[in-house]
Amino acid sequence: MRPIQSFAVITLVAALGACAHTPGALATAPDYAPIAGDPAPPNARLYADCIGQAASTGDFRRASDGGGDELILFTCTGAPARAFYDALGPWSARIGSAFDHDGRSYRSTAKVQINMFGVDSCSAASGADHRCVVTFNAGDFLDGD
Repeated sequence: MRPIQSFAVITLVAALGACAHTPGALATAPDYAPIAGDPAPPNARLYADCIGQAASTGDFRRASDGGGDELILFTCTGAPARAFYDALGPWSARIGSAFDHDGRSYRSTAKVQINMFGVDSCSAASGADHRCVVTFNAGDFLDGD
């Protein structure tokens, strides 16, 4: 590249960089209006029942990935877990999210990519002892600092 072209390119890049970092250049005011929701679909009841049971029995704990994601893990058992596990059967078969691990048959709401962090799942041991873990992304407020 010739010196004049090089200078022009450097000047253009510097100018564009300055515009992109100007405060308020692309910023818009936040919209504080509450999010309007739709009626919850039937599968929402599975989540609500599981989280409700876990909350009432105190069966929840904290999990962190070390990179800033903070979760609350709600664990339910018995009838809510069985209903969730059964409902996941066709879904898991369709998306390929059923697997066996440590003597338990798992069905998850999403395919496990790296590990179980953030994946909602239900499991059973020999068709009994149903258990589900539902994750809630709590964010930094969870630790309260």
